[in-house]
Parts: sequence; C-alpha cells; structure tokens
Amino acid sequence: MKETLIATQPLITLVGPPNSGKTTLFNLLSGKNFKTVNYPGSTIEYNSSSFLTKFNVDANLLDSPGIISLIPNSPDEEITVNSLYEHPKFGIPNIVIVTVDSSQLSRHLLLVKQLLTSNFRVIIVLTMTDILQKKGFTISPIKLEEKIGCKVVKIDGRSGNGIENLISVVVHILKTSNNEKNNLNKLVPSSHAERIINFYKEIEKIEDEVITPLANEKNLKNANEQLNKLSTNFKNKPDSFSLKLDKVLLHKYWGIIFFLLITGATFTSIFWLALPLMEFVDELFATFANLTSSYLGSNWYSDLISDGIISSVGAVIVFVPQIVILFLILGFLEDTGYLARGAMLIDKPLSKIGLNGRSFVPMLSGFACAIPAMLAARTISNRKERLLTIFIIPLMSCSARLPVYALLIAFLIPKENFLIGGFIFSFIYLFSIISSVVIAGIINKFSKTIIREEDSSSFILELPSYKIPKFKSVFLNTLSSTKQYIKEAGPVIIVFSIILWMLTYFPNTNPKIDTTNLSEIEIADALQMERISTSYAAQIGKIVEPIMQPIGMDWRIGVSLISAFVAREVFVSSLALIFKVTSNEETLRDSILHAMRNAKINGTNKNLFTPATILGLIVFFVFAMQCLSTIAVAKKETGHWRIPIFQILIFSGFAYIATFITVNGLRLFGID
Repeated sequence: MKETLIATQPLITLVGPPNSGKTTLFNLLSGKNFKTVNYPGSTIEYNSSSFLTKFNVDANLLDSPGIISLIPNSPDEEITVNSLYEHPKFGIPNIVIVTVDSSQLSRHLLLVKQLLTSNFRVIIVLTMTDILQKKGFTISPIKLEEKIGCKVVKIDGRSGNGIENLISVVVHILKTSNNEKNNLNKLVPSSHAERIINFYKEIEKIEDEVITPLANEKNLKNANEQLNKLSTNFKNKPDSFSLKLDKVLLHKYWGIIFFLLITGATFTSIFWLALPLMEFVDELFATFANLTSSYLGSNWYSDLISDGIISSVGAVIVFVPQIVILFLILGFLEDTGYLARGAMLIDKPLSKIGLNGRSFVPMLSGFACAIPAMLAARTISNRKERLLTIFIIPLMSCSARLPVYALLIAFLIPKENFLIGGFIFSFIYLFSIISSVVIAGIINKFSKTIIREEDSSSFILELPSYKIPKFKSVFLNTLSSTKQYIKEAGPVIIVFSIILWMLTYFPNTNPKIDTTNLSEIEIADALQMERISTSYAAQIGKIVEPIMQPIGMDWRIGVSLISAFVAREVFVSSLALIFKVTSNEETLRDSILHAMRNAKINGTNKNLFTPATILGLIVFFVFAMQCLSTIAVAKKETGHWRIPIFQILIFSGFAYIATFITVNGLRLFGID
C-alpha cells in the first residue's frame, strides 16, 4: 500500500475525523481507489501517493488515519498524532488539509482549532454539504475563512466539484511559503482541558455565523415558517431519512431481527452464489493439469508440475469466488453505514463478556482475515478490551476456513442441494460466533491470569448517515483485498505444496501388487496408494497417528492438519496431494471428494471419511489456532508471547476435545 516517494518533495497531509470524507478526497487527488470506511480509526495504515499529473502539483500526498483531536485516546491515535508532528519517513507537512463534515461543524472544527494552535499551515475542505442542505441549511466558506483564519474550500465528494479550487489554493500556498516548514507547538494534554472549553465556545459562535437556514425564495411565507420552527441544535441532528431508518434498524427487537437476517443472508449467499463460478474455476484448473501432464509425459517433474503445483493451487483458487462475495457484501454493508449500526446493536451483549461495541468491527473483520482484524483492534483505547478482542478474533471463521468448510460440506451435501449447503454454512458461522462469545466470557472470568489487565470503559460511536454505496469503490476494494489474499496465501501454498509433494512422492518405490481381476485404473490407484503408504509423509504421519485415532482419523488426515497449522487453506491442497488426486476425474474438487469417499482405514474395509469424522473436522477447524501469520501478529500487537501461547494451547486443545466428543458422540447415537 505504501509507495516509495522522494522525501525532499513538499508534503501535504490529509487529516480529519472518521467519516468526514478524507479518503474520498485522497482518491480524487491521487487517482487511487483506497478504502473508505465508516468507523473510527479503521484506516490503520498510511496511504501515500503523488498528485494526479493533470493537477501539476509536485508534492507527496499522505492520507493519515482518522482522528477527532490532537489529544490521542488510543495507541493508534497516538501514533497518528505523533507522526503528524514528525512523520518518520516524510517529516513535517508543508500543508495540512482537514476534511470537515459541514453537517457536523461544531465537533469537527475542534481538530482545525488545535492544528492552527499548533502552528500548522491549514486548508479546510468542507464535505457533506448536500446532507446539510437536506437539513435545510447552507454554509458560507467565505465567512468561515474570515472567522477561523485559514483557507476554506467546498468539495463535492461524488462529482469532484471544487477540486480545481483546492488545487489553486495548494499551489498558491506552496509558492508563497517557498516550502518552508512551520515551527510546531505540540499540545500538552494536561494543560489543554481549559483550552478545549474555550475552543468550543469560539466554535459555537462561528457555527452560528457561517451556517444559515435555506430560504425558499419562491415561497417566503413557507421559509419564514420553517425559520420559526428550526432551532440551532437542529444543525447537528442526523438527516430525516437516517432517523426513520434507524427507528427500525436500531429498534431493540426489530433491529436484532434485521441484524440476524442480514448476517444470515450474507453467509448463505457466500455458499450458493459462488457455486457456478467455483465449478468454472475447478474445471479450468483440471483441464490445465490434464494438458500439462499429457504434454510432459510420465516422469517426476510432470507429476510435480501437474499434481504438486497446478492441482494444489487450483484446489485453493477454486474457493476465491466465495472470498470475493464475502468481501463484496462486507464492503456494501460498510459503505451504506450499516456496520456502525451493527456495532451499536451488539454493544450490550458484548458488554456482558467484558467487551463493547468497538470490538464489533475488528471481530467482523475477522471473518475476512484475522490479521487486519487484530490491527483494527488498535482503535480500542481500553487495554483489557483490546487484548480480549485480539484473543478471540482467531475464533471468527476467516476466509481461509472457507475452502475447508466448502469441501467438507460438499462431502456431506450433494451440490444440487445448495440451499441446504448454505443453511449448514450459516449454521457453522453462527456456531463459531456463539462459541467464541462463550469462550470470550470464560476468558474474561480468568482475565487476571490470561489478560492480566483490569479496566473498563464506555462505548461512544458516531453513527454516519445512510449512504448509497459507491459500486466502483466497493468493487475495486474487493478486487484489491482478494489480490492481497492470493498474494499472501499463494506463495505459502505453493512452497508447502511442493514440500508435501516431495514427502508424498519420495522415496518413490516401485511396489509389487496383486493385479488379478483389476482394471488399469484400479491398478494405477493401488500402486499410488502403496507408494504413499511407504512415503516420507506416511512415516511422519504415523508418529502422530496415536493422537488421531481417538478422533476417528489416521495419519493421512494428521499430515493434512499439521500442514494446516501453517495456513488453514493448505489443508485442501494437502488432501489433494496425500490422496494423489490427479485430473482423471471430472474436476479437481470432484476428484478430491471422490478420493475422500473411497478412502479406507488401513487394514480394514471401513470408510476413513464418514459424516461423523467430517463433522468432527468442521468442529476442529472452528476452534483450532492454525495460522502462523496470525500468531506472529498476535505477539506483535500484544507485546509478548503469553497471549499467542495461550491461544494455541486453549483453542487447539479445546478443538481436539470438541472433535473427540463430536465424533464419538455421533457414533454413540449410531451416526458414523
């Protein structure tokens, strides 16, 4: 995301409160398509770029994380504020552009006053003027400029109107200042309390002078009636559409019902909407592997490329459509402003287990990937709540689990019954949510030992107005997130697929088998199974087999589960390698399922994969801590190894016990 820029160029930094249109402005100036978010502090990383060539501004442009004040209230805000005064890479900004929501002027001008007091060279960009107009008010940039003491420009974030005016002001300031940097005065929190009160008094006066009611010139009588009805406090109230919608979506009963319907529809859609695309990708990789194998002939490097690389990568890429749909839906919910409402609704239940609504967004992000979710937890100022949130995030069913769940559900349910598959899919997510909440409650009870923090805080969240999502922005962000997922997971999958292929291929013995009454395909399958049973992977797997037998599994699943501790999605490609899935079947996915259905427990005629063991595997993946990158980030974000070690021991230990109970419990009731 970051780009290497020349530090000697002038620096223009964008700052602003959350939801004030800062990232939208950054995209308009730079031509980029970074993410616009609706909850505080979610822009964890800095976005940097140069200006679009057409603006002819030779300067670095920096988009900093959202803040409401220069007095930080969380670790994330502290880093942001400190880097504003002296960025470690770009230094002190020549100009600070502050985005100010015109409909929230009284609160957003506090940051402007603080920046001016600190001696920054400031330009105010007024956004959301359309929302102010819907409330029946208008704002005068000229009056605001006179009162506040810095340049003010009005921008329309959707059309880009006003950008040229902003560029003119930027160019003028850069020319007149000769790139000189100001001597900054950093605000001291202890001596700033009285100053904040004075700032607000000044801001109230300014607001009354620069914001005026809209008068309908065609109907002065009606305008006068409206003027009489309106009070000054009405300026900061949400628009009427948002208020009407919130009466339903934030209702204590209807709100919960809609919340459950929306999340349920989200997770069900992930399964059935993606099915046609998955089949297309599946057939594409199967054809590619077939052609490669046919072209290269029967030798070890042909097997390596077709089985070790193409089939393994294909077995994971086939699930990308589901991941894309997950990111798309989350993006639309975020853009409409509903995610912040979700945080409000879930605040009360979360408070019962030592968390609050601020944990909602990191937890929901955990359904995409645990790593950015843990980074998003930086916005939680209370240390105990932050650590507890980080602790339970790995329990959220991240996108890496999607390929595993999809494969295991496909084993249980024929693909024609996609609605039942979607229902089971939703149930798994609901189960993971409920179980993670229960575990979080238990962890909270033992927080003195595990978290070692005692504190509590209140939850205050600014609800954005409902907006129509920007389809292009959501699509491009989904594309970027998916590419990032493939980029991060791809190399890991390829490396471990090659290692696993070597372990399952070598020493590549030439076993002798009884071929009486066997077809050519059956002979080939028997030879493959015999070679695998004498492979290095089998030797490693048989060491862990005593642990696997109590949960109804053998060394082959054991090796796949061990490989999944690197990254969960590797489990699928591991199965493809261990069962020597070639592209003889219809598709790769069907080939894996076919191999699973035909796999027998060694020395018996019993099926290795049964409904009981499949459900046991699903339960294992719901709880087990299986991602090296997540463990590394947990250590970094918590500052020590205690929490990641507890996560591995508690979650993986619980996963094994829960799997044991599931498999043996089902068998006790006659379900094998």
